[in-house]
Amino acid sequence: MNRGFGKWGRVLVTIAIVVGLVIFARTVNWHDTWAQIRKAKAGVLLLATAVNLVSLAAKGVRWWVFLRPIGSPSLWLALRATFAGAGLSNVLVANGGEAARVIFVSRATQIPSEKVLATLALERMFELVGYVVMLVLALSFLDLPPSIVRMRFLAWAAVVVIVVLFVHLIRRPPLADTAAVPAVGWRSRTKQYGQRFLHTLGGISTGPRFGWAMALSVVGWALQVATYHLTAMAAGFDLPLVGTVAALLVVNVGFVVRTTPGNVGIFQMMYAVTAAGFGMDRNQAIAVALLIQALQIIPVTLLGIGMAPEFIFKRK
Repeated sequence: MNRGFGKWGRVLVTIAIVVGLVIFARTVNWHDTWAQIRKAKAGVLLLATAVNLVSLAAKGVRWWVFLRPIGSPSLWLALRATFAGAGLSNVLVANGGEAARVIFVSRATQIPSEKVLATLALERMFELVGYVVMLVLALSFLDLPPSIVRMRFLAWAAVVVIVVLFVHLIRRPPLADTAAVPAVGWRSRTKQYGQRFLHTLGGISTGPRFGWAMALSVVGWALQVATYHLTAMAAGFDLPLVGTVAALLVVNVGFVVRTTPGNVGIFQMMYAVTAAGFGMDRNQAIAVALLIQALQIIPVTLLGIGMAPEFIFKRK
């Protein structure tokens, strides 16, 4: 009964999101939006695309920092899996490409998936950490809209939780490896899988690795700010830098779980609402948001297919 209730709950939430997006789309002047897109400067858009690709490469390097100690020293493999996973996430809901990254690296290296999953868990955690750091800095030094300022308590609470978690992971004594212990039955195998995951998580959690991951996270988010701002400049959209930071923070609130493929629709709505809070035209803001997602989705998906075609096309 709980399973059926959860299924219908997800269906109702999806329907509500779709209805909301349709209502929002009906209020948009698409003629003005398209005119804004057509007059965007191609050269600046190409620069924004390159910056965005570098930010994604920084995520691949960050994952590689944690993959190396478990026996996967290939930076190229980490980059291939990162780009291919991002390409899949652009066409799937709920960040489905992340699970595929684990399978890809595990099969390519013959490293148990629980170990690869532990490295990905840390990599994704630092994505969140970078977001929280950017949010705290923005709240401390920028004049942001009240809707974001209200997140100050949550942001600082998240910082405290992150610091405690980091200290715990670094100082936690290593768990015994259960690799040599045979497991019988699905409960035993599941328990053993979790134990190996935690053993790997503790083994690769060190201060220097966390320092490199933090630095790469800051670089990645800074490059995202540059991507957004360059795209706005290409379209002649004079949104101030503080507005770009605010828009980036708002549209990435739900980056952990995507409710639509690539968050298309929701991204445009949230960006436009945030830009309007800075006195900008909503139709022009939607045009900029469409351009941002176009340069984030199309090149990344094509590169993901080119770098790892077997990852995209082979069901096996």
